[in-house]
Amino acid sequence: QVQLAESGGGLVQAGGSLRLSCAASGDTSKIYHMGWFRQAPGKEREFEAAISWSAGNTYYKDGVKGRFTISRDNAKNTVYLQMNSLKPEDTAIYYCAADLSRSPLPGWDRSYDSWGQGTQVTVSS
Repeated sequence: QVQLAESGGGLVQAGGSLRLSCAASGDTSKIYHMGWFRQAPGKEREFEAAISWSAGNTYYKDGVKGRFTISRDNAKNTVYLQMNSLKPEDTAIYYCAADLSRSPLPGWDRSYDSWGQGTQVTVSS
């Protein structure tokens, strides 16, 4: 299995930036995609971005491309989410996840087998 640990969340003013990190450990050779999801209070978890582990292909939710950038460092087994021009509505717990099953649907949360504990992002107005 793969264990994931997010970091980098915090409190930021609207218009600011944060970079989230997610370090993977365990059997990382099985990772096919890594994804970022978020869940705001009272809302369902939603997809933000994903990246294929070997090729580096990226996928984004409509509306965040251009503000959010996903990247990975295979040598460090780490995936990043750079978030710029943050808005109060970006406030949520952000989770990273690993697809170990080679799913063709990187935007679907059920494609992912391992999840991190989440990191809180709060954007003040």
